[in-house]
Amino acid sequence: MLAGQSPVRQCSPSKSNFFCLAKTVVFGIFCPFFALSGGDMGHPANLDDLSVLIDRALEEDVGTGDITTLWTIPADATTIGTFTSRFPGIISGLNVAEQTFKRLDPDLVFQARIEDGDSVKPGVPFAQVQGHTQSILTGERTALNFLRHLSGIATLAERYAEAVSGTGTRVVDTRKTLPGFRSLEKRAVSHGGAGNHRFGLYDMILIKDNHIAAAGSITRAVNLCRHKMAERNQPLKIEVEAESFPQVDEAARLGVDRIMLDNMSLDDMQAAVEHVRAIASLGDAIEIEASGAITLDRVPEVAATGVDLISIGALTHSVTALDISLNIN
Repeated sequence: MLAGQSPVRQCSPSKSNFFCLAKTVVFGIFCPFFALSGGDMGHPANLDDLSVLIDRALEEDVGTGDITTLWTIPADATTIGTFTSRFPGIISGLNVAEQTFKRLDPDLVFQARIEDGDSVKPGVPFAQVQGHTQSILTGERTALNFLRHLSGIATLAERYAEAVSGTGTRVVDTRKTLPGFRSLEKRAVSHGGAGNHRFGLYDMILIKDNHIAAAGSITRAVNLCRHKMAERNQPLKIEVEAESFPQVDEAARLGVDRIMLDNMSLDDMQAAVEHVRAIASLGDAIEIEASGAITLDRVPEVAATGVDLISIGALTHSVTALDISLNIN
């Protein structure tokens, strides 16, 4: 510990206490935070993982202490920090930012003027943190890293959702998330008005090209999964990735729950949708998903083919952070 460093606000001398406090704080905030998501993601966040995520983010930045702040700011100095964005966008991650500050200093007071999922205008304050100046400056970058990244996801998700508004098609995310950030990133997608695809490998069957190749055929892969589901009394939805019309036909006649049209042209998508809908015994029971590098400018025309879902990996893997700043008075 550096000379003059506060053991309460900067770094606990006890590693066990460090994680114990983090779990206590995060449990109280994140449990209702995820329970009230209201989106597609029916999977509670792993609270231990979230607490560890915050702890690791602080540890890699603070290390043994914020030298610049400790050597330039009096320990008893207090201030108010105000959050603003340089661009319009959708905010996500307010609770994460709050807990980042409180992890450093429980006495800090974080007040949000909006809620996650609300829009912000350039230069208009939407939250503030008040208390010890040292604590605010030390937590500034880590809190902003969470807030900017998650708000960037929510902002992009809102743009995609707006692009298909009124079409009956819904934009959803994928599993292309930052390791350890999936719960937060999928939550941010829902804040932007888009939906969540499966959360992980365990909650839905998605038979992709490599599964088909390894199993021998779509039919064999689907039948194997259905046998296992019956054997274990574990009903799950089955989705099949199709790259050609014959694969679409095979999956449709098997009566799977969803067919993913992977990297198909608009004409092929249209034909696939019409073919699946024309199978009278199945009707609209099969959801149809379009996937494969679908950019924002192409989303409306893809939705016009009649697909139910459009999965967009870029919502999480290629997002630009929302330019949010924290300025003290």
